[in-house]
Amino acid sequence: MTSNDVAASAATAAPASWRLAGAPISWGICEVPGWGFQMAPERVLSEMAQLGLAATELGPPGWLAADGPAVRAALAAHGLALVGGFVPLVLHEPDATATMAEAERVAAMLAAGGAELFVAAAIVDAAWSPRVELTPAQWDLLCERLDALDALVKQHGLTLALHPHAGTLVEQAADMEQVLARSQVGWCFDPGHLVIGGYDPVEFLDRHGERVVHVHLKDVDAGVAERFRAGGLSLLDATREGLFVRLGDGDGRIAEAVERLRAAGYAGWVVLEQDAALEAAPADGQGPRADVAACVDYLASITDRGGR
Repeated sequence: MTSNDVAASAATAAPASWRLAGAPISWGICEVPGWGFQMAPERVLSEMAQLGLAATELGPPGWLAADGPAVRAALAAHGLALVGGFVPLVLHEPDATATMAEAERVAAMLAAGGAELFVAAAIVDAAWSPRVELTPAQWDLLCERLDALDALVKQHGLTLALHPHAGTLVEQAADMEQVLARSQVGWCFDPGHLVIGGYDPVEFLDRHGERVVHVHLKDVDAGVAERFRAGGLSLLDATREGLFVRLGDGDGRIAEAVERLRAAGYAGWVVLEQDAALEAAPADGQGPRADVAACVDYLASITDRGGR
């Protein structure tokens, strides 16, 4: 398939009301310390544009550019827009002064870069230490801070989307239900991470679909997810062992989830993600680019037949 063919697939890969974007994590660009080889922005953005994607999320601090206008210019050179940014924050500690100051800084930068979304994750600490069980008081703080964060990002014209994510405090199904019951924050629907946390993605949409304000479309291998959930693998090791797979090749019930989102009238961004951890730069046209191209084609195939 040529670059033009893939771009054409991307242009028709989702309903007209959806906007299709990429994510640096699909190219191995990640916030987690020691994740692996980080590809240069120029190549990643060029490959996103070749695949016909309209936009991207930001990537980790320092990867793309230091301020909003510079981010906007770097993306515009490739015909891309900025969807938003994935922002890991410590929200459960008694003193949140530094956390909220960082959130304020990032929100201002994202807004200046033309973003629409602030995608937050609740991490244990800046080192991404493994998930721990929170006390009732810590859950109170986390949920209160999410609502405060929601108000903060709205002041910058952004929408907050909480991302349930492997390796964070909102990882498992019970964690998600805590937040859903105690905070009004909007949700980033990610079927891959829902499976990792033990939550069926279609059941989530049936129960909480009205909370979805953003979509990361990702598929996973449930067997590898179970090994991670049981503590047998770190997130990095699980990724290297094939936790994240091409759309339709895993257990995320992607076609059914897409059908549910369409039926509900979802009209926001859909970010294609297949998390990667690289040891070196892939050959031209291979690695992440080939994986994302396959995901574009799969999404086009299921939307052509009504998501079934």
